[in-house]
Amino acid sequence: MALLSESIRGEITTKFANLENLVKIINFTQTIECDYCADTRQIMEELASLSDKIDLEVYNFIEDKDRAESFGVDKIPATLIMGDQDTGIRFYGIPSGYEFVTLLEAVLMVSKGDSGLSATSKEKLAALVNPVHLQVFITPT
Repeated sequence: MALLSESIRGEITTKFANLENLVKIINFTQTIECDYCADTRQIMEELASLSDKIDLEVYNFIEDKDRAESFGVDKIPATLIMGDQDTGIRFYGIPSGYEFVTLLEAVLMVSKGDSGLSATSKEKLAALVNPVHLQVFITPT
């Protein structure tokens, strides 16, 4: 049974008509003792089916441990959104509620190759000399 309703699928298909470049979604999952892995994988499969500009790769977190480590993935479910190169965008857990909208926006942003940041923000970020690791924590309500 689909997790996304027909009306939601229609809205997403309309949004995804604006995808400019290929977006790769990489999903790390497993089938044993992972509370939201199956649903997260299904969401990614449903999204990928809505555009030929989305390429989905699914890996088993245990069996593909080297690949997970190469992307710095240390927990699951994990979803990476990338273009030609790794953007650093990661979603851990199921992207439901407001996070689902954020996921869609990340796909659109990566496809356009534009962060949407102002020139001033880009200049300030370019001036950083040390790596910065940002994390946003949310809780479903």
